[in-house]
Amino acid sequence: VVGGYLIWTRTQEGTAALIGGPFELVDQSGRTVTDATLKGKWSLIYFGYTFCPDVCPTSLTVMTQALDQIGPVADKVVPVFITVDPERDTVEQLAGYHDHFHPSFVMLTGTPAQVKEVAKAYRVYYRKAETEASTDYLMDHSSITYLMDPNGNYVTHFGHDATPEGMAKTIREKVGG
Repeated sequence: VVGGYLIWTRTQEGTAALIGGPFELVDQSGRTVTDATLKGKWSLIYFGYTFCPDVCPTSLTVMTQALDQIGPVADKVVPVFITVDPERDTVEQLAGYHDHFHPSFVMLTGTPAQVKEVAKAYRVYYRKAETEASTDYLMDHSSITYLMDPNGNYVTHFGHDATPEGMAKTIREKVGG
């Protein structure tokens, strides 16, 4: 998403959003995860950070509640959290954060360069927001959850105002079941 607009390209099948692409990161267990790891399943992908005071935990809770509402269809969907704050979001930090959300969540981190690359592929904006008055910092970032098909192609997205019911309904319609 750039300036609130998705970027589209023409394909032989029609039009496709230029969202997604190759990546290599590490999950909350220390295992390497790539875009190929997600192939074969639908994925819900959200970029954020564990020190976020409000938007990120709310978005991940919405994803968790939506997955809880769709029953067996949830087995076809991998919820993915990708940090935009790799300096603080270590494997250990993600492992603890994982406990608060749906058990099937894959929490990903990497080097700053790896995170920059995957954020660029998904058209995600982020930057460190530091102030002189504080020794800690927040991260400004896009707040969008992407639904990607089993081939890693963009299907639709949900904004920060998505409800669990609305997300569950859309997932059922797109994934089937």
